[in-house]
Amino acid sequence: MLVAVRRSIASSAQVSLEIPSAPLAALADLPAVTRNLRAKVLRTQHGEGFNLVGLKFSRPLLNSAAPAKVSRRKVASSL
Repeated sequence: MLVAVRRSIASSAQVSLEIPSAPLAALADLPAVTRNLRAKVLRTQHGEGFNLVGLKFSRPLLNSAAPAKVSRRKVASSL
């Protein structure tokens, strides 16, 4: 994932990214939820007034109930 930040972050640093819940959830009497995602900085690109940081998360961002099926193609004919 590519994230733009204003501060300089060292390469191979461990970071925690907090993603707050949507404002509509606060109006619906639901518990306040924030997601704290831990990641490692893989790459930093300095820009004008910001830095682009490439992150690798310690856990997958999407939790799938079933593993995705991988279909394999036939490489050669048996004839």
